Amino acid sequence: MKKKLVESLINDTDMWVSRTGLLHSIRDFNVSQRFIHIVTDCGETFDIRNSRSSRSARSLRLRKFKKNCKHCHVSDIKINEFLQKTSRESKTKHVRVTEIPSSVNMSIPVQAERPVVSVPSIPSIQPEKSPRVQAQKNTEKKDHGKNINIAKKPVANTTKTKDAGFTQSQKDRIVSLLGPDEMISFSKEKRSFQELEVTLTNKRKEDLRKVYEDSRENLLGKLERQITEFFVERGFMEIKSPILIPFEYMERMGVGEDTKLSQQIFRVDESMCLRPMLAPGLYNYLYKFDNVLPDPIRIFEIGPCYRKESDGKSHLEEFTMLNFCQMGSKCTRENLIFLIQDFLDFLNIEHEIVSDNCMVYGETIDVLHKDMELSSAVVGPIPQDIDWGINKPWMGAGFGLERLLKVMHNFKTIKRSARCENYYNGISTNL
Repeated sequence: MKKKLVESLINDTDMWVSRTGLLHSIRDFNVSQRFIHIVTDCGETFDIRNSRSSRSARSLRLRKFKKNCKHCHVSDIKINEFLQKTSRESKTKHVRVTEIPSSVNMSIPVQAERPVVSVPSIPSIQPEKSPRVQAQKNTEKKDHGKNINIAKKPVANTTKTKDAGFTQSQKDRIVSLLGPDEMISFSKEKRSFQELEVTLTNKRKEDLRKVYEDSRENLLGKLERQITEFFVERGFMEIKSPILIPFEYMERMGVGEDTKLSQQIFRVDESMCLRPMLAPGLYNYLYKFDNVLPDPIRIFEIGPCYRKESDGKSHLEEFTMLNFCQMGSKCTRENLIFLIQDFLDFLNIEHEIVSDNCMVYGETIDVLHKDMELSSAVVGPIPQDIDWGINKPWMGAGFGLERLLKVMHNFKTIKRSARCENYYNGISTNL
């Protein structure tokens, strides 16, 4: 059965459970298109999303709270009523089915037994038995008429850790609130989820205030500016090519309709798509600048690309690429590796260079940080050059900026460095 909205749950209970687990009595509430404005009997106000699966909805649906608000003066009767109420989806009917003997005349109506409805009991009324007492009980078993005493086993430490109190969604919430250098062990954590969430939320608020007071710079934008300065100082010219490109460009790159990579491309219509890479723009500019600019021609571009990537800690469907290339003289493997190392030393990133192969370019030079690929580099010419009118040696490399940021700031997931409304500079904004 479909879960109720918070609005319906409030109508059912006339109660509210705050983020800290405090049970309030509701004086009034107003519902807008997406939010609910709640006023409690103690004068507190809450603006919450009218959701079916939020923390608020779960607390009301499961009747879970830590303690009642003293200022709301919630009576014991009202608290018991709140605990005993069950939402429709938690009610289950058990119907006894009795086998009818074959001798019974089926034309005679048989009266069905009443359905037995199970009502959840109130946890506070019947405390659980101590597991230590249960473990220490001795039992006797009889085997072929002989009494056999079962030896006492050492009583293990049955004290449950707080980890048992964290659901997976609560763990995910806490992890999302951690800072880049913060770690947590749920098995050793002594604070409750509510206490831990409030502590981390306050820390992240302070982090955001500090960013606003100190720099006000977005890390992704700042990295773009640093990279631009690096390459301009080394004789490269910045370009900006279109994001919306003809699919025919991808066919020139060897990515036809029947290739695996074509399935990752966001198609706008039959002839246009969002660019999955910057290479087509660089090819076009190299062709236009040939015989115009002095040898060697050096250009670079930083901009967004789009691919239907698999979800993971290192993949995004919208990501930012840096591509640089040089055409003409001095386009050797040694010079390319030297430039890559100079660039990563500039960013203070440890790396390893290995040889590899890819579908589009053939033999490549891959740049790794631990087990994550930062870049794929190529020394041309390659077979695709002729389709772009390029007949000179060239070298180039592409870097994902979000991956560079993830390494530079030790982010746990790449989403913290992406164009994302849930994080700013790796700091959670869902506060």
